[in-house]
Amino acid sequence: MNVLQKVERLLLERDVYLPQVRMVCQMELTSHLLTAASFDSVAENEMTLAANLIEKTPDNSLTLFDKGFYSLGLLYQWQTSGIERHWLLKLKKGTQYQVIHQLSKGHEIIELTTTPQARKKWSGLPDTFRARLITKVINGKLYQILTSMIDPMRFPSADIVAHYSHCWEIELGYREMKQHMLQNRLTLRSKKPDMVRQELWGVLLAYNLLRFQMARMAYSLDGVEPNQISFNQAAAYIIRELTMLPAVSPGRLPSVINNLTGMAKAFVLPDRRERSYPRIVKKRPQRYQVKEVRKKCQSA
Repeated sequence: MNVLQKVERLLLERDVYLPQVRMVCQMELTSHLLTAASFDSVAENEMTLAANLIEKTPDNSLTLFDKGFYSLGLLYQWQTSGIERHWLLKLKKGTQYQVIHQLSKGHEIIELTTTPQARKKWSGLPDTFRARLITKVINGKLYQILTSMIDPMRFPSADIVAHYSHCWEIELGYREMKQHMLQNRLTLRSKKPDMVRQELWGVLLAYNLLRFQMARMAYSLDGVEPNQISFNQAAAYIIRELTMLPAVSPGRLPSVINNLTGMAKAFVLPDRRERSYPRIVKKRPQRYQVKEVRKKCQSA
């Protein structure tokens, strides 16, 4: 029996049930501003939470999905619920499809067949619908990218591949919230479901307020995007300045805000290096320090 099993059994024996939450967020790529969020208990499916974001998605947009969100019902409803609401994600391994038109090598228009279960769950879902599949070898690794942007004249394949390289950008936003704002705490302070929801909305709101100010700082400089501003350093500076506002006279408030924007150059990050690492599960942060036990070598 490992430690996780021991903790789980201990909680069950004491009848201690901490509320757990599953959350799906939508983030604008360059500013890292959260445009929508949906969360509920862990009993709720991620597809259902993602479907709640459809009506909040703007027209003439492209949403980058993790391959775990591969659901023909969700994807079809996403692209048909508005005007030019496109999606892009990595093709799930083992997906069955039929090639309708070969545009070029590794560039195809395909037809996807939905299941009766999916058609029953998602109203208006047809038996089949078409998508575009782009196969590309990057650094010796094969990638298959599926998208609703079927027209190759309007949406060049090179642009689609370039957009796919940013599909993990939201992970940086999650890291900024969990590591920097929440300081790697494993649990929230609240104990009841309603208070957990309130605390989560507070975290999301605080994150967006910080990111909004960083966007203003970035746009005050030429050629700098908001995601090039260091979140850790800029957030610490902004929070420190804002905590001093109660002691500032009302007449000086505009100058304080302008000074925040004027410090933008100090927080600009260097250009990102092109690095590629395999995806791994990182070790969860520990609440307490772990004592290292060294084994002594015994001579025979």
